[in-house]
Amino acid sequence: MSREPVGTFCLVLHSHLPWLLRHGAWPVGEDWLYQAWAHAYLPVVETLERLAVRGQRDVLTLGVTPVLAAQLDHPAALRSMHTWLADWQLRAHEARDPALSTREHRAAAHALEVFERDWRHGASPVLGRLADAGVVELLGGPATHPFAPLLPGRVRRFLLDAGLRDADVRLGRRPAGIWAPECGYTPGLEHDYAAAGVERFLVDGPALRGDTAAAHPVDGTDVVAFARDLEVTYRVWSPRAGYPGGPDYRDFHTYDHDTGLKSARVTGRRVATGDKKPYDPTRAAAAVARDAQDFVGVVRARLEALRAQRGRPGLVVSAFDTELFGHWWHEGPAWLEAVLAALPAAGVRVTTLRGAVEAGHVEEPVVLPASSWGSGKDWRVWDGLAVRDLVADNEDVARRLLAAVDGAPPSAGRDATLDTLATQAALALSSDWAFMVTKDSAAHYARRRAAQHRDRVRELTDLLPAGRHDLAASRAAGFAAQDDVFGRLDARALRRRPADDRRAAPTYSGVGSLA
Repeated sequence: MSREPVGTFCLVLHSHLPWLLRHGAWPVGEDWLYQAWAHAYLPVVETLERLAVRGQRDVLTLGVTPVLAAQLDHPAALRSMHTWLADWQLRAHEARDPALSTREHRAAAHALEVFERDWRHGASPVLGRLADAGVVELLGGPATHPFAPLLPGRVRRFLLDAGLRDADVRLGRRPAGIWAPECGYTPGLEHDYAAAGVERFLVDGPALRGDTAAAHPVDGTDVVAFARDLEVTYRVWSPRAGYPGGPDYRDFHTYDHDTGLKSARVTGRRVATGDKKPYDPTRAAAAVARDAQDFVGVVRARLEALRAQRGRPGLVVSAFDTELFGHWWHEGPAWLEAVLAALPAAGVRVTTLRGAVEAGHVEEPVVLPASSWGSGKDWRVWDGLAVRDLVADNEDVARRLLAAVDGAPPSAGRDATLDTLATQAALALSSDWAFMVTKDSAAHYARRRAAQHRDRVRELTDLLPAGRHDLAASRAAGFAAQDDVFGRLDARALRRRPADDRRAAPTYSGVGSLA
């Protein structure tokens, strides 16, 4: 029997990794890409395909950043991924525990089969089919996931347009929605979004002062902001009480040093590594069913409360990194499938951000404060004391890039050296480096990568004004061979336009203080 939904639920997944191809392997580098691919991207897509077979549509909103999409389509990454999956199967044979060996062998064999059948031509055909079938709404974003509020306007508009163009080429459609990197926002960004054809974007709940039950047009534009409902999202996301930390789930941090395979369950939050109990798939499956049921109850209760408060159905947006589901939380894809299958039966409308707009969940305009989804919900992760040197370097990178483009003679054609300069600048400006340093997560790798791309920008921008164009072209060709991330990144789009002189860059007045 059908009944009027108590409200609407939107699940948003943000798929992102920085450019890792040809920049090391282990413990940080390409292996990071292949782990996330094997353990999150493959099973999440399989989950969506199974739901589609059952007739479900508008299942969730899926963001895939351009820099990740470039890697998932790259011939070199596809070859290496195939090798990585085969190596996973070989490592399974080396496990001393027969149960672990069998389990991992079967998982690797299945991943190999799925990859060879569906993914050998890259991710874009896979994602395109899901979007064409109406199973997902695909989000785009700026090319290399920069923290936009800290960029000069010309640079951030260039990277946004480049990312949307890249998605158009890969998927045959220019995304109407984006995941703003790190949910970073500063007043005025909505005008950049409107000019780029972006109709909707994400902020974190506190940016709307916790009033997340509808989307809102932003400051005189038709661009609407959706905000994460933290009360619901933290049921999963919270590091202290979220589901992935449950005792029966597979422990992410405990692994066999010979094979790299994970053989233990969480057991307890304060249990030492050596005291962890063996992983038991039966216990884990029971935990998935229990936690999925709990989450469905949480969503319905939240929507019932919103309807009682507002006198009309409301909206819950729950947003996560895709990599949580399978890579960090081994059972995450199974939990997703259980939740997305159960919510409609519980009287909850499940749809995409686009579907939420079409269902009328857009209310009065708002003026948003500067914000992010990072610690403190301000900009401290990307502009805090620990990364002030990176911030200064990024300002120098952006300044040099613009000066080089403005100083180049007008030309009807593309300039390969300037295009490579723009690529290296874009890679230097990735938000990942500051995040990894602030969070002390492979900070040495992040600093090395940021410095490498910064130094390449400095080298090229020192050679060009000195008239050493041949040497600059030679050096740029070497850089491009390693970092062939965006073949269509055209530096001419950075040239100054009259409107740029009327747009001021955002300002930020210090750690924890937004201006």
